[in-house]
Amino acid sequence: MLNTLIELQRLKCLDRTGWTLRGLPNGTESVAAHSFGVSVTVMMLADEIRSRGLQLDVERVLRMALLHDWAETRVGDMPRTATHYFGAEARKLAEGRAFADLVAGAGVGEAEYQELYDDYEHRQSTEARLVKAADVIDLLVQACALERAGARGLEEFWGVAFAADFQLPFIAETVVREVMDSIVAERRQT
Repeated sequence: MLNTLIELQRLKCLDRTGWTLRGLPNGTESVAAHSFGVSVTVMMLADEIRSRGLQLDVERVLRMALLHDWAETRVGDMPRTATHYFGAEARKLAEGRAFADLVAGAGVGEAEYQELYDDYEHRQSTEARLVKAADVIDLLVQACALERAGARGLEEFWGVAFAADFQLPFIAETVVREVMDSIVAERRQT
């Protein structure tokens, strides 16, 4: 377990390359900071969704949010543009292998961590699709915050706010859409 924990420390200093490639300084956001943002976002989304009557496994969504980017300790934070050169399947295969190798020494949780990762990658459950929605929402919140601070040239990130289809049940989709609409409205005021 200790080796996995030590290796996961890398996520604290691993920059999210999307911001760096757009000219923002190193340290703008780490992968660990993003994972924290996704975890907080999905917790709040799940609470709101549950209050409206749809049951979710909140522990599952939190665990999935925490580990969804662990593979990046080994393969780095590949920007979306890398998919153009490597192909989506090669990228997914590399990340899947890296994750499996990483959790091989993680102790008794190995099988559960692998199952959560596989669910997230294939979006098999409502919980996995909700974590993906939180992943996108966290990206948009960060983009909004950066633009408020004066960053420019981040327009490409906003397309997902209108095109995203997370295939969530109606109640969950409604909550996600409300949050995304509020982020877009906030951006318009900036």
